[in-house]
Amino acid sequence: MSTITRATLRTTRTAILAMLVFTLLLGLIYPAAITAVGQLALPWQANGSLVRDAGGEVVGSALIGQSFTDAEGAPLPQYFQSRPSAAFVDDHGHLVSGGSNHGPENEKLLGDIANRQAAVAELEGVEISQVPVDAVTASGSGLDPHISPAYARLQVPRIAAERELDETQVSALVESRIQSRDLGFLGEPRVNVLELNLALDALAR
Repeated sequence: MSTITRATLRTTRTAILAMLVFTLLLGLIYPAAITAVGQLALPWQANGSLVRDAGGEVVGSALIGQSFTDAEGAPLPQYFQSRPSAAFVDDHGHLVSGGSNHGPENEKLLGDIANRQAAVAELEGVEISQVPVDAVTASGSGLDPHISPAYARLQVPRIAAERELDETQVSALVESRIQSRDLGFLGEPRVNVLELNLALDALAR
């Protein structure tokens, strides 16, 4: 066997062994280890941050916003409303995350915001100037599960009236659900709409 042939076989054998070793390490052992760490240390986050109702049934994820509307898309007045969303369902029935990609001077975006301002003001019985920004603008992902405390507080009178609850009760519920800035300085205070509405349903029982 020539020297070139032996060198070729040795190189091929080394390449095959390297592929097998790294397939074992990176394709099996590493994913299994990370999965085990996630399940042991952060099981709720590792499993999708699933939110369950009082009966233990999964009703969504704390990371993905939901719409609290009827079949025609009209807001359900007995629930807190989420931010507008630019996400859409494609031809295959899959939810596609994303923003509108419209600039701040885009006429369609400005028109959409004006329409949303009027709709929110009418729903809440307030002046347009009182409508918070997040009530009329979609997030970059279109799936933001949070609203600002200001928007949540704006909705308290409507929800209290619809559910025949004392405004003080509903307001206290909102205040108890406000999440602070991450690490004390990242992001803004916020309220998870799905979790707030589940707490609202529990309060009304």
